This record gives sequence, C-alpha cells and structure tokens, in this order.
Amino acid sequence: MKRDQLKELGLEESVINQIMDLNGADIEKAKSSSAEMQEENEALKAQNAKDNEELSNSYKELQAKYEKDTADLSTKLSQTRLNSALDGELSKAGVRNTKAIKGLLDMNEIKLDKEGNLTGLDSQIKSIKQSDSYLFNEGQKQDYQPSNGKPAETDPVQQMVNVFKGE
Repeated sequence: MKRDQLKELGLEESVINQIMDLNGADIEKAKSSSAEMQEENEALKAQNAKDNEELSNSYKELQAKYEKDTADLSTKLSQTRLNSALDGELSKAGVRNTKAIKGLLDMNEIKLDKEGNLTGLDSQIKSIKQSDSYLFNEGQKQDYQPSNGKPAETDPVQQMVNVFKGE
C-alpha cells in the first residue's frame, strides 16, 4: 500500500499516517515471522543432515560388524566340520586317543574339500603308525588270563610242566 493511493481516496494526512504505521507494523511483523521461520527451517535442515549422517555411520558400523560376525561364524563352522571329519577318520583308523594323535598331526596340511573329504591325513596316519604304533588298536584286544582261567598253582615246577604240555 502506498501513500499516494490513500491520498487519492481522499483520506486526511493523520489517517494516512495511522494506516501507514499499522501497515508498517504488519510488514515488520511479517518480516520478523518470516526470518524466524527461515532460521527454524535452517536449523531443521542442519538437524536432519546431522541425523542422516549419524544414521549412515550407524549403518556402516552395523554392516561392518555383520560382515565380521559372518566371517567369524563361517570360520568356526568350517573348523567344526574339519574337526568332526577328522575325529571320524581317526576313529576309522583305530586311534586309541584322538587328542594325543592330533598333537602329532600337521593341521596345516589337513584340509576339507568341497565334498567333505579330508586331504592330507592318510600319509600322516601311515607315518604315525610306523613310528608310534602303540597309539592305534591293532586287531582284537585279548584279555590276559593266567592259567587259562584255572586257579593258579603255587608249585613252580608244576607250572613249568604245564607250560611245556601246553596247558
């Protein structure tokens, strides 16, 4: 609104001044309100950008943790499969104590292929059987039975006679 427009309407100067003062106050109020809204808008944009950055960083951290945990679990699963297959093969080979044998094996040479078969174990078992055969069950275990289950004789001469007779 302009003063000239109000003069054309035939208003007095004092009325025009009052109208212009009211109009000016309204304009200042609108400008102030607009500036406040603009500041609030900028603050919200900054907050939104900060929140997005935090969410993005959280996502990246969680993704890295997921990938690490997945890799760790895959490694543990592979190790469990290897140990299970190894225990089975050692049992088939007649090993008396699997823990003792595992200490003698070169575990870097033993691998599990895609079909679940162990590689690098057979040659090591053969080598250990030759050097430490006592670690393996060799056939049927026989219990020691003195005098073939008969009461032992106390006479040493009679015992020698029975031995020669095959009793």
